[in-house]
Amino acid sequence: MKIIRTTRSMTAWSEGLRGESVTIGFVPTMGALHDGHRSLIRAARLRCDALVVSIFVNPTQFSPTEDLSRYPRPIAHDRALCREEGADVCFEPTAAAMYPEGFQTTLAVPLLARRWEGAARPHHFAGVATVVTKLFGMVRPHLALFGQKDYQQASLIRRLVSDLNLGVAILVRPTVREKDGLAMSSRNVFLSPDERRIAPLLSAALRAGEQMIRSGTDDVAAIERTMRQTVEQAPAIQIEYLAVCDPDSLEPLSVVAARAVLLGAIRIGPIRLIDNLLVKMPGRKVLNQGFRLKAEGGFDDLGFKQK
Repeated sequence: MKIIRTTRSMTAWSEGLRGESVTIGFVPTMGALHDGHRSLIRAARLRCDALVVSIFVNPTQFSPTEDLSRYPRPIAHDRALCREEGADVCFEPTAAAMYPEGFQTTLAVPLLARRWEGAARPHHFAGVATVVTKLFGMVRPHLALFGQKDYQQASLIRRLVSDLNLGVAILVRPTVREKDGLAMSSRNVFLSPDERRIAPLLSAALRAGEQMIRSGTDDVAAIERTMRQTVEQAPAIQIEYLAVCDPDSLEPLSVVAARAVLLGAIRIGPIRLIDNLLVKMPGRKVLNQGFRLKAEGGFDDLGFKQK
């Protein structure tokens, strides 16, 4: 596995392979890799001839009140995982390389990025959109993979690629969970034992909402009330939002017509956790396909074919 740190070397490596008709897969990460990232890397390895994993803690997606310095950076562990899973390149650019002196250009985010996480973290998605666009320009992938746990981020990137004609196929893989349902996240390591014990109530709330929809309940107020009551079993949890939304626009629904995404964000002490579930109403025809729901729960965009 090659370790590449300069943007020029990364692009030269990719351009050389593209000239030989080699398909390049890409998994962008901020490091602190876990089994959720591993699943993305494995899926990319199956679909592409060459594989790049980037590790870059992007400062522009952190607000002044968020502690960028606290973000875990276990680089030796991350490199080992990439090697185990057959990555060809671990791309580790520096902040100075990504944002050199005089850097001024950022991307405006679409409407679907302004609610939920966009409201809670106002600078976050502009930073995500900018860094992902830059990484796509440096890595030049044919296919990029993202996790469904960050549903709104995946929606933003899908829209970004379509609006700007970036020519990258996007595949979003299902959320990988712990045995008790907690979505895997780099932030989970900061939970105390007591906090870790109650953290799965977020996924339990979403599953309760999912069960109501699968049983034919289309009343969003009732679904959201049940989700809130599930989380409120633990007074230590602060609910930021538990919402039933349109899977494409992320606008709140009042009635579930055919499909929905259940979005949730909570705080346990200083730790903020997010999760989501995609749900189809049984017996209802989906007129606007939007994200193509896959049997295992993920969705893809451009129909990239497996090798």
